[in-house]
Amino acid sequence: KLPAAIAVINPNRIDDESGQGQLAAVGVTFLLIVAINRVLRNKGWFHTHQEPDLTQWLDIVALGTICDVVPLIGLNRALVRQGLKVLQRRKNPGLRALSDIAGISEEPGTYHAGFILGPRINAGGRIGAPELGSRLLCTENDSEAKNIAQRLDLLNLERRDIEASVLTAATNSIVQKGKDIGSIIITSGEDWHPGVVGIVASRLVDRFNRPACVISMNGDHGTGSGRSVSGVDLGSSIIAAMQAGLLIKGGGHKMAAGFTIERNKISELQDFLEQRVALDIREKGIRPSLYLDGAIRPAAANLNFLETLSQVGPFGSGNPEPRFVIPSARLSYAAVVGDKHIRGFITDESNGRLAAISFNSIDTPLGQALLKSSESPLHIAGRLKTNTWQGRTSAQLHIDDAASVWVS
Repeated sequence: KLPAAIAVINPNRIDDESGQGQLAAVGVTFLLIVAINRVLRNKGWFHTHQEPDLTQWLDIVALGTICDVVPLIGLNRALVRQGLKVLQRRKNPGLRALSDIAGISEEPGTYHAGFILGPRINAGGRIGAPELGSRLLCTENDSEAKNIAQRLDLLNLERRDIEASVLTAATNSIVQKGKDIGSIIITSGEDWHPGVVGIVASRLVDRFNRPACVISMNGDHGTGSGRSVSGVDLGSSIIAAMQAGLLIKGGGHKMAAGFTIERNKISELQDFLEQRVALDIREKGIRPSLYLDGAIRPAAANLNFLETLSQVGPFGSGNPEPRFVIPSARLSYAAVVGDKHIRGFITDESNGRLAAISFNSIDTPLGQALLKSSESPLHIAGRLKTNTWQGRTSAQLHIDDAASVWVS
């Protein structure tokens, strides 16, 4: 039932014919502002008032669109492409201060919006100060912007520590099961911070290649968040579990879901979802896979190629970043960076060389294979990025996976 209002603006309404259902809320809001501005112009309002420059807010529109993980197609693509240009001008005091605090030294793109700026703005809401994000984006005072940006950066560090702690505990509980993990992972812990369970679920999906649900228990009830893999509709399974009386409430879409559950129902939920997901995987023939857009040699993966590649951006949901494989390659000069990352140079028979890094992989089979790749070649897959360090910009491969080169 629609709420009582003069107008209910929602491109996903059944009676809407705009075809703009992929817009994020920030995109819908921006189009409303554009429409109001047009009406005022047609009525002559700006004959006696200064007309605002609406493009000044496209940086926030781009930020919200990227962080909402909506498909970057159609109007979303246009809003993000133009919004990133506005973001690069550094006119918004809050975003400028946050970029400086986060150490962004190159032109910001979708990665910076989605993985550097967005998480810091959201950190307040996850840890307990949700007003900080909106205050940062609205302030016109440089001093206030700097203070809020510093607080959000600290909260983000706290969020990362909490996330790491929960992820370690969740991973350990799964590893202890050995080969008995099943088709879906469901893990729970006492007083795990509910603000990070969704992120931890995503990390578990990346690690174990199957849907995962993480539950924060508090007393007799738990708050859960789940993430899925392509082909498994987790949201419909969670809704079915709620209809079966296993959940207090729950919902979601194909790739993500949230729910509330009683402690004594977790085991039943595990069995219920295991049956549904296992059947889904078996009937659809789902298996872990990596889509590759093409093959490339290290020597060809240069800044000129990256400049050409950028013309089909911006990349994100609905327009994924191209992934390439470098066949029969070796990772020379492999070194551990930080606690969990591996970096080095990819080489091949043609003596080409390309900088590469693999994040959070030191304790994974991928990481161990990369450290030993000087002994035997690997097919190495990943996404090409520009890397700026000490004033120098070069191409770099962010490694996603590797496969052995079988010699017959």
